Amino acid sequence: MSHWLGIDLGNARVGLAMSDPELTFAHPIGNIQVRGDYFQALYEVVDLIDDEQISHVVIGYPLLLDGTEGKSAKKARRWAKALEKHLLNAGMTATVELLDERLTTVSAHRQLIEAGLATRKHRPNVDQQSAVLLLQAALDSAMRKSESEIAGLED
Repeated sequence: MSHWLGIDLGNARVGLAMSDPELTFAHPIGNIQVRGDYFQALYEVVDLIDDEQISHVVIGYPLLLDGTEGKSAKKARRWAKALEKHLLNAGMTATVELLDERLTTVSAHRQLIEAGLATRKHRPNVDQQSAVLLLQAALDSAMRKSESEIAGLED
């Protein structure tokens, strides 16, 4: 069985989330500490993709509020390309997708507050929660697309 992986690239941590085998729900699986350079996380992510039989990777694409690509989005795109290259060189077939993550961090903070977690304790959890929100959005979108394709076949 395969899983999907969600990745939120942060300057201190890379947040990770993984789907269930049925590709229905996303759950947090931890952070990778990167101390200012999330390219350090590439090898750990490639190992995780191999170990967990990941078939699809969703990476947060932090576009600016007006929808244009700023510095962080360009860096995320370069990271995604580097990941694709590493996967290809390792003979792995996981697909890599960039997904607009505008306001994901804001939503993650809001969910952590609603869960009763003190604001000062958000930092270690917000990257993981952002990865969960990102991955869940991708899973929901894939489910809607699949349902619509099935409905189209029945017509």
